[in-house]
Amino acid sequence: MISDRMAEVLGMLQKRDATGGGAEVAAAMAAALGMDGVTVALISGSAHGETLWASDGVSRHFVDLQATLGEGPGVDCLAVGAVVRVPDLTLVRDGRWPALAMEVPGQTARAVFCFPLRIGAIVLGVLTLVRRAPGQLTRGQADDALALTFALTMRLMDRGPPGLTLSGEPDGPPLLNAVVHQATGMASVQLAVSLADALLCLRAHAYGSGRTLTDTAHDIVARRLRLAPGTDLPPPAADKD
Repeated sequence: MISDRMAEVLGMLQKRDATGGGAEVAAAMAAALGMDGVTVALISGSAHGETLWASDGVSRHFVDLQATLGEGPGVDCLAVGAVVRVPDLTLVRDGRWPALAMEVPGQTARAVFCFPLRIGAIVLGVLTLVRRAPGQLTRGQADDALALTFALTMRLMDRGPPGLTLSGEPDGPPLLNAVVHQATGMASVQLAVSLADALLCLRAHAYGSGRTLTDTAHDIVARRLRLAPGTDLPPPAADKD
């Protein structure tokens, strides 16, 4: 059984004339779930997906970190289409997300829960819940999250192409990571490499400079940063058990 607050959120999602930006809707989701942040990402050519809605800086920063590193609970959730629960990021087993583990001490997020938006074997996106305090979800929170996941999935299926009309706006909200695509294209030309290799170079530069992938992409698009030809590609990621 879902809570009254979640019932209100589901009502917002069902309204075709819904008003307000994605951040407002995501903030309502976070409040109903008792989380500090919520993001909704849609599947794309990238492993971490394309962020459609983010409720606040905490959730947005964690999603940016996963995009920069190319690993994390959201990445795994999209890859396998299963719920990934991390009640305490400091207690994740060694080797699961090695790059993320190095960044955890400086993160505000402590607990992360990722739910796939899926129909059968088809994964459309991921709902990510972020909390500053460690601990498992309560039974009620888990039930609410599953109900929200189902509602978001149905909304995506009913409204056509992902990300176009989720907010009720005729043209839909822009994907928050569109700047990464633009920067990847520019870097591909600058470095004379494929788009896939250009994205790897962006990630490597962002990680090496201690910045997020999104911030680095903004600098490239604004022409404050240009990756020089000859930039070394990062080594391929090691296979996971």
